[in-house]
Amino acid sequence: MPTRSLAAARRAGVLAKHMASSVSSELQEEPLVKFEEHLAVRRFILNRPQKLNALNAQMLDSLASRIEQWDHAELCGVIVGTGTGKAFSAGGDVAGVIEDAAHEATRPKAVDYFRREYGLDYTLANLSKPFVAIMDGLTFGGGFGLVVPAPFRVATEKCAVSMPETKIGFFPDVGASYYLSRLDGQIGTYLALTGTSLSGRAVFEHGLATHYIPSARVPLLLESLAGLEKPTFAQVNEAIEDLHYDREPSDTVAPLSGEIRAALDSAFSQGTVKGIISALQTYVTSGATTEVVQWAKDTLSMLEERSPTSLEVALAAIRKGKSLDLLESFKMELAMAAAFCNGASSDFHTGVTSVIVEKVKSRPAWSPASLSQVDVAKLEAAFFRPGANPPQLMLPEALHKPHPPPTSFLRYGLPAENEVQALVEGRHASSGSGALTLQELIVKAEDLRGGKHGVAEKVREVVSRRCTADKDGYLKWKH
Repeated sequence: MPTRSLAAARRAGVLAKHMASSVSSELQEEPLVKFEEHLAVRRFILNRPQKLNALNAQMLDSLASRIEQWDHAELCGVIVGTGTGKAFSAGGDVAGVIEDAAHEATRPKAVDYFRREYGLDYTLANLSKPFVAIMDGLTFGGGFGLVVPAPFRVATEKCAVSMPETKIGFFPDVGASYYLSRLDGQIGTYLALTGTSLSGRAVFEHGLATHYIPSARVPLLLESLAGLEKPTFAQVNEAIEDLHYDREPSDTVAPLSGEIRAALDSAFSQGTVKGIISALQTYVTSGATTEVVQWAKDTLSMLEERSPTSLEVALAAIRKGKSLDLLESFKMELAMAAAFCNGASSDFHTGVTSVIVEKVKSRPAWSPASLSQVDVAKLEAAFFRPGANPPQLMLPEALHKPHPPPTSFLRYGLPAENEVQALVEGRHASSGSGALTLQELIVKAEDLRGGKHGVAEKVREVVSRRCTADKDGYLKWKH
């Protein structure tokens, strides 16, 4: 063979090998979100395990498109969300967001990320089909934003939930101003400001999950749901309840209960971050129990590490969110996220760069560095007074129109503390004319929740903190 022909043949062989390798690589490359259909179940699987299923814009778009299709599909009975690997999702891909926000030309892309994310989260809260989110691993930030709208939020012993945004100079978003402000007492405020995580059964006991099952039973749950024909919300609830894992005597007590919970509610009910810190300092020096003193010290240490700007913005958002509906909360949060992207505070860029990109262990160089230097009035103007053309959520057309309010995210969980209070005080819709003993209260609460597991333990914990009993055992609420 002539030399030129031999060289050409070799080049062709190399090219063919390269093309075959490229095709093979493309065929083997997994999608970032997998979609499965099995009988009545339509399941999305977050599939970016090397990034702990951190959500990028491509994943958000894929989810939004498919979920809208499923919600209108006649053969879809229930929508299920899970994650691959050790996380459901560790949150949004904020490293990419701050990179876009750093340059004027790409800054709209950063804001669009939040328009997509919050629009998807709001869509999930308004699904007509039952939606089951399974937290069988880490569920942080934007990951919890996909979970919390679900009427059925399943936690396992592998689950850990956190809204860690104040650690990175941002604020708890994805509807946190609405959802966290509606948890018992001041638990939501505490979680929002500290960014601390709850794990395992505590996620269920404190209202972030509606059900708690062992991780090993997740496949059984998926099969049970698939076998339901045109399932109702009640049938889905029953299918999950059937797999419930009862508390063992060796299980640890819920971390935010008893005297710690009483101290938490008192401290985090203060109107300012400085007031919260002052209250915590009082617990450290006032002769409280050893357990409460240690909790207060740990909490103060966490707050000291957080962005002062983020703490003030987060507290304001939680307080405002208490009186807003879900759509109003998302609109407020989108304006806040846009303000961060547009440079209202440099802490978002500083925090993500230090904590996520460079993984620095020391406190980031927040600006301003302390609460005493924060101008709260300026923050109010910068974050809570959007201009004439605020950014809009990316929503399906139907959600731009008036629609019935979504099912309460607390509907299928343990009874809220204010519901227990209403039963004790005889103000509940089901109340009779007489007072209740503890056992009567438990029976009543269990009946209202259809015999749900965990109700008796929740009622006892609430009564131990908030009620007294007369000589005949009838309960009275302590104000």
